[in-house]
Amino acid sequence: MHRGSVDRAMNRSTGNDEPITGQTPFITWDVIVTMSARSLSLETESLTPLHWGAIAMALVSAAVHLIIAIVDLPLTSAFGIGFLIATAGFLGGVLLVLFDVRRRLVYLIGIPFTAGQIVMWALLNEPTLATLEVIEAIDKLAQVGLIVALVVLLRRD
Repeated sequence: MHRGSVDRAMNRSTGNDEPITGQTPFITWDVIVTMSARSLSLETESLTPLHWGAIAMALVSAAVHLIIAIVDLPLTSAFGIGFLIATAGFLGGVLLVLFDVRRRLVYLIGIPFTAGQIVMWALLNEPTLATLEVIEAIDKLAQVGLIVALVVLLRRD
């Protein structure tokens, strides 16, 4: 971005690159080009063991939802689609963190997204220790751990 691009904007009435008196431009062409030219690459150097743990727990939950969607549910049913959306949500969050795209926002959205999974599961299944399946226990433990990790990451960053 060249010097003064924030202070200057193309004066559309005269066509001159002069300061617009009394106005501060919100965005200029230089900012758009700079933002769009940012290459998308893995940014894992800043990831801590807590990040990697959260990624692992999100991948566990994504895998469980995908397995249940494929094995137990018709993919065209509302539940099948819901499980695929949950899978996509967890995978999308992992990718955003790996590519360092608005990590704080991912943590912030990930907390209610994951908590919602637990609440919906509890309301729809009314589980007890006698009815709890191993795959459900693995998923819910991963989700609780993920929520704790996301809260800690959110408070740290």
